[in-house]
Amino acid sequence: MTVHNKLLSAVLLLSTVAALPAMAADEKKDASDPLAEGKAIAFDRGRGNCLACHTIADGQSPGTIGPPLIVMKQRYPDKAKLRAQIWDATVANPRTPMPPFGRHEILTEAEIDKVVEYIWSL
Repeated sequence: MTVHNKLLSAVLLLSTVAALPAMAADEKKDASDPLAEGKAIAFDRGRGNCLACHTIADGQSPGTIGPPLIVMKQRYPDKAKLRAQIWDATVANPRTPMPPFGRHEILTEAEIDKVVEYIWSL
């Protein structure tokens, strides 16, 4: 190994080690904030994609097919019913355009839980 390669290896190792605390802090921040994670999933056009059909505060380019997601605790006092709606809305309304996020495995159970926490907070 040349001196140049050794130096490059050392620089890469140090930069990786230096980034570890920041990466750990980011993971800790995400893990401790389920609302932020739920919002990120709900707003992600490739995952939850709630904005394709619903107006949500702070959402960019919302759709209008579904109702605006506001006062959710009043609309769903039982959080389990909101989760059931997100998991498979076709149970309550077989003609709904809302995809069954759980039944079709669009989102994982953990992702659905995070989305429920976020949506219920609206």
